[in-house]
Amino acid sequence: MTTHAVATPVPVPVSIPVRQILPYALFVGIISLIALYFVGAEQGALAVFDGTYVHELVHDARHLLGFPCH
Repeated sequence: MTTHAVATPVPVPVSIPVRQILPYALFVGIISLIALYFVGAEQGALAVFDGTYVHELVHDARHLLGFPCH
């Protein structure tokens, strides 16, 4: 019985230029800043129903990040 060696392909890392990543990085940065605003600074001024909707939506995140809440 003979055994044959099977060549396995070696993965080649692909380099991605910064110019291609930049739009996605900017988008994620802007969304992160908006999320930080809603978690940290919003006190229900953008109320949808009864004035506390946004505050209650991010209530646990406020405590987790150490923002004063009550």
